[in-house]
Amino acid sequence: MSSATADTTERGDVRTSYSSEDHQYLTFNLADEYYGVDILKVQEIKGYTSVTRIPNTPDYLKGVLNLRGTIVPIVDLRMKFKMGATAPTSFTVMVVVNVRNRIMGFMVDAVSDVLDLNVKQIQTPPELGSAVNIDFVAGIGNANDRLVTLLDIDRVLTEEEVHLVEELPEIPKTREAPEP
Repeated sequence: MSSATADTTERGDVRTSYSSEDHQYLTFNLADEYYGVDILKVQEIKGYTSVTRIPNTPDYLKGVLNLRGTIVPIVDLRMKFKMGATAPTSFTVMVVVNVRNRIMGFMVDAVSDVLDLNVKQIQTPPELGSAVNIDFVAGIGNANDRLVTLLDIDRVLTEEEVHLVEELPEIPKTREAPEP
């Protein structure tokens, strides 16, 4: 006896299978814009909590937190994308993802939903010239007349930035800075 899981599509149809051309993305908001990451890269979504700040790190690296014994660096995606700092609200969350075999958290304004996209609904990112680096943009998804910037989470941080994160010291479980 075989079974299939049923999911509802954007039009309300029930989808019982996915083809190799279908992909799922966790979508979230940053400054009223929608972004998405491959759902297979997401480990969990954690409500906003204070982090332990690390001296002499870039502004976008908010600090680290202890997640069940694992020290997880937290990156403020707004700051990384030069959109200003994230002002924590009741909707602010940390999306914990696997980046190049390293667990990291990305602070975002709010999580939206899981979006099913077929490859026909995804366009290549625009060419913006050599002055603007958008290598981390995997594509632009179109769902219900809403554009979603799809991120290649492994390329959001450069090699040098990933190396910096790997060099962070281990922090004892009891040292957490108070919320700002």
